[in-house]
This record gives sequence, C-alpha cells and structure tokens, in this order.
Amino acid sequence: MSLRIAQLPDRTPVKLTLSVEPDLASALADYAAIYAKTYGAEEKPETLVPVMLETFLASDAGFKRARKALHARASKGD
Repeated sequence: MSLRIAQLPDRTPVKLTLSVEPDLASALADYAAIYAKTYGAEEKPETLVPVMLETFLASDAGFKRARKALHARASKGD
C-alpha cells in the first residue's frame, strides 16, 4: 500500500540540561510574562525556549546552508 505521507520520524523529546546566566534567566522570565499578557496563556520559560531556538535556527540562512553542506559531505563519506 502507498500512502501520501512517509512514516513519521522519531519525535521522542530529548532532554537537555543547561545553565544560563542570571540576566538571561531574568529575560526569559520577562518574555514568559509578556507572552502571558499577549496570549492570555501562561507558559514557563523552559516551555518557550525550544520554540525560540527552533525559530532562531529556522531564520538563520547561514546555518541552514552550512548544515546542508555538512550533511551532503557526511552522506558522501567525507
């Protein structure tokens, strides 16, 4: 049988632990507060950070080009 969509990739979250400077922690807390005022839904900074990182990486054209080249080299066995 042939389906229009391919089998979904593994979507199991990977837990990362990191430390941030106090100023960044404060900025993330402020962002979460502004998010709550804007959307009327409270979210913890640790819930927002993955979306922030995805958005940042998706908007970084240099990263996307370099990543594509990296994977092209890896698939050629370099």
